Amino acid sequence: HLAGENLFSHRWNEEQKTRIRKSRIDGTRQVVEAIGRAEPRPRVLVSASAIGYFGPRADEELTETSAPGDDFLAGVCGDWEEASAAARAYGVRVVPLRIGVVLDNGGGALSRMATPFKMFVGGRAGSGRQWVSWVHRRDISRLVVFAIDHDSLDEPLNTTAPNPVRMVEFARTLGHSLGRPSWLPAPSFMLRLALGEVSDLILKGQRVLPKRALELGFEFEYGTLDSALEEIFTVEDVIR
Repeated sequence: HLAGENLFSHRWNEEQKTRIRKSRIDGTRQVVEAIGRAEPRPRVLVSASAIGYFGPRADEELTETSAPGDDFLAGVCGDWEEASAAARAYGVRVVPLRIGVVLDNGGGALSRMATPFKMFVGGRAGSGRQWVSWVHRRDISRLVVFAIDHDSLDEPLNTTAPNPVRMVEFARTLGHSLGRPSWLPAPSFMLRLALGEVSDLILKGQRVLPKRALELGFEFEYGTLDSALEEIFTVEDVIR
């Protein structure tokens, strides 16, 4: 179950925050209710969560056992995981995937970040010191299969690559992948003015590590940012 309202589709007001919560938590509850009625029942529920569970944490290394944050998105993620955990009452394993910044040129955060670079006006966001915990789209799919196949796994899984980077390095590597310079920073005040509260997702990072997946033997196909962006962007992508 991977559904949920796009966090960047609108500025966050109380109405939008309600949509963000309901689309995740209510949808998950409906899935769990369907599992309870199903015969036979599935063996496992792999459900989306997000690294927003941890809240902004500066340079702290975050693993699956790290404490949750206390901001809006951390609360949503905590309730989201709690909703999926109800499936355990039906004898179903539950694996919430705490997904990081998804690298996929088909939409989402990466496409938005790449646009100014393609126009030769790209650069870091804010100070550039915040951490970006990213994951290639293909490794998400592989981790879903991994969670299904590992019968011992019945707990959250950090779904991020093993090598998070600071924003300044992310911007530099993105520019290099597109054959563009990374030279024009986007100041924090401009992002806050343009995006409102949701800008915190860009300006305040998390250094999340996939400790549990690595301990269980998962091998990331794209463990470095260079290799991930090289696979995603082609000559045609740069021209468009």
